[in-house]
Amino acid sequence: MPEIFDPDKLYFVPLGGSEEFGANLNLYVCNGEFLAVDCGICFANEHYPGIDLLLPDPWLLEENKDKLKGLVITHAHEDHMGAVAYLWDRFKCPIYTTRFTATILKGKLEQQGVEDVPIHIIEPNEEFDLGCFSLNFVSVAHSVPESFSVFIKTPHGNIFHSGDWNLDQHSPTGHKAEENIFRTIGEKGILAYIGDSTNAECDGYAGSEADVAKGLIEEFKNCNGKIAITIFSSNISRVISIARAAQDVGRSVALIGRSLHKMVGCAYECGMMDNVPDFLDEDEIVHVPDENLVLIVTGSQGEHRAALAKISRGEFRNVSLGKGDTAIFSARAIPGNECTINAVKNNLSAAGVRIVTPKDTHNIIHVSGHPYREEIKQMLQWLKPSCIIPVHGEHVQLNAQAELARSYQSGHVLVPNNGSVIRLAPDKPEIVNHVETALLAVDKARIIPATDQSITARRKLQYSGTVHASVVMDQDFNLLGPIKITTVGLNCTLGKECLVEKLRETAQEIIALLKSDIDNLDQDEEQIAETLRIALRRRVSQILGLHPKTTVHVTCIDL
Repeated sequence: MPEIFDPDKLYFVPLGGSEEFGANLNLYVCNGEFLAVDCGICFANEHYPGIDLLLPDPWLLEENKDKLKGLVITHAHEDHMGAVAYLWDRFKCPIYTTRFTATILKGKLEQQGVEDVPIHIIEPNEEFDLGCFSLNFVSVAHSVPESFSVFIKTPHGNIFHSGDWNLDQHSPTGHKAEENIFRTIGEKGILAYIGDSTNAECDGYAGSEADVAKGLIEEFKNCNGKIAITIFSSNISRVISIARAAQDVGRSVALIGRSLHKMVGCAYECGMMDNVPDFLDEDEIVHVPDENLVLIVTGSQGEHRAALAKISRGEFRNVSLGKGDTAIFSARAIPGNECTINAVKNNLSAAGVRIVTPKDTHNIIHVSGHPYREEIKQMLQWLKPSCIIPVHGEHVQLNAQAELARSYQSGHVLVPNNGSVIRLAPDKPEIVNHVETALLAVDKARIIPATDQSITARRKLQYSGTVHASVVMDQDFNLLGPIKITTVGLNCTLGKECLVEKLRETAQEIIALLKSDIDNLDQDEEQIAETLRIALRRRVSQILGLHPKTTVHVTCIDL
């Protein structure tokens, strides 16, 4: 392929996460050396039947692994870290992150059987060099501990890669963005700001976890029976807020769900749970009166196999919710998950459970980990970048941040697509090329292109059904047994057998026609099967108005 990058220039290329939420993968290229930032998943929707996870295609890193100096992981959320365990073998390079993220990542690598991954733990504000890149991890507040922005110094100028952040100054884990540090960085000159766009449409400020802690106390006071509160399992600050609020109203807390236990275990290991009340073991729950119990449960997005969904279906051992109990959703609904969340809510409501979401109460029970517009303005004021490049979101969010940046300061603004090759220096930053980007699908034990024909076939089968016919005949088109026809997902008004009989009659008619013409005796099995396939598919279309996936196997036996 032609050379994409000039050896004496500085580039930024978003390979994922700049047209969708999730699958974040970013690339910086300086003087021919590569630096990757984040490598995350996104969750598949109904467009990908049988698929749960999608990954960014790392082909560009794979083809240039000899130039790749390292992969920086900004925090422990799946959309920034979750693809590493699936893809690291393709581009093998050192990984640089903080202790908490490293602890989570090691567990994921072990789970996938990936070994010998060099993970380097970096402390906040520690400077280190990777080739021509000099990096500094700058602490920020977010909904997972030890999140950071990356200050990148290069021979061509300085870059600030924000990662996910907000300006909460009262996180229970103590992590926050400090104004003096960001102003100092801004004084050094920022060539380009690569910034989180998630909440760029939202006016004001995201809010503080301290307000959530107060809101939960008041909300818990309104509850009589058991309380089940669902959150993102990585939100350790929220776990701490819930535990302290429960203690304030005289309730004990239990963790329900494997991912919660893993995350909280890592938080204990990293020393983040000091002065937090102890949690109950699951087998102790039955001994605690309902009015003295809070359950923190996984499943805020309605995931079918998560704890809350199982509880709502009555399928979770030792835990049930019913009349007089309350389910609190202390999380936002990720766009696309509304249907699964509503299914869980309906199950709970049918059991008499009171449901509380952030919209249902005047108490603050959730704040976002991403910056609102006033926070973005504040960050740009501190850093004063020459160029602003919105990332992390769909086009609506990217353009919202671009519009805000243009209205607020005179810096150059570029809105990328996935694959945009942006030359940052020398000369004025601009999009100069484009590289191919794609998604990969985790299909159980294998990773395949998200456009793989097997996924396309499944999607078609969801809507149109399938017909399969088997025919055995001799060389003169005499049937040597009954024509076998099976259908899936198809029916007619008189019942399934009616459709099958009509299709069998159609096949018999076609075979009779073929038999009547001596010229057809030279046709092979594949030609006969194709003739039958077209006829059967056309017949289903006439009866049901559908165009099913149709396969026919013909076996000709010489007698």
